[in-house]
Amino acid sequence: MEKKSPRHLDEWSSTPSWAKSIKLVIASRWFQNFILAMILFAGALVGLETIKTVVHEYGTLLKLFDQIVLLIFTVEIALKILAEGYKPWRFFKDGWNIFDFLIIGICLLPWQAPFLAVLRLVRILRVLRLVSVLPRLQLLVGALLKSLPSIGYVALLLSILFYIYAVLGVFLWGENDPERFGSLPIAFLTLFQCVTMEGWADIMHTQMWGCGRYVQAGTNGLCIASRGMPIVAPIYFISFIIMGTMIILNLFIGVMMNSLQEMQQEKEEYLKAQEVAKESPLQHELSDLIQQSHLISKRLEDLAKMVSK
Repeated sequence: MEKKSPRHLDEWSSTPSWAKSIKLVIASRWFQNFILAMILFAGALVGLETIKTVVHEYGTLLKLFDQIVLLIFTVEIALKILAEGYKPWRFFKDGWNIFDFLIIGICLLPWQAPFLAVLRLVRILRVLRLVSVLPRLQLLVGALLKSLPSIGYVALLLSILFYIYAVLGVFLWGENDPERFGSLPIAFLTLFQCVTMEGWADIMHTQMWGCGRYVQAGTNGLCIASRGMPIVAPIYFISFIIMGTMIILNLFIGVMMNSLQEMQQEKEEYLKAQEVAKESPLQHELSDLIQQSHLISKRLEDLAKMVSK
């Protein structure tokens, strides 16, 4: 069971017995595994609904199973709220509880036929509850959110790199290859294709030898003015791929790993603080018991002396 700080110990002692029983059930391993299995089962149900033959033959059964899963999730949320005793608002102090409550609450809304697509979207979002159930996934999501400011700067650097190379591409090969560098937005899409390492060699060869000599299928009518640059083109594309793919990607990975390490350290410090907080009241109680035992023994000695006289 989760280790409790002094404040949590006070809350636990003031919690009614029925709420304690519910909280113990929710914290049990079998209950958590059952909810995890239901989340996976709900995701499988939504996936089966994408197969038309299965929906045609077992559509009614799938809807029944979906209603049962939704009922189980609703009961789970109700139990978590009841576990807070006479202070149910404490359930909403946890962000993951709010996340679960919103997903289940939206699924319970009376959707009409025009909004069935939205309902399907919300139902598949129930798979995201895996994040709130598995602590390791919570750690990863927390690290991702923590790294967003740094990732923003990396994205800004990547945008500057894309802009510089896109402008150069339009100036150099706007007439040679208008399909890929005819305008700035098209050049951005072409560079995005290159940074994913998809077909970048054909794009480079078109600029190296000119669209008149290196023509791909379907581009014959788009070659306006063939102009090959056998030296500039390799330098342009290879340098862009090295900086855009390898360096920037490593920056993203480095930022994520650093945030993950910080989250892990914060979690370990929190657990240590909880351990210390748990030991402190026990030590005080032990010292009080020792003092009381000394007082009792002293009074017994005084009483024995008085009896002996």
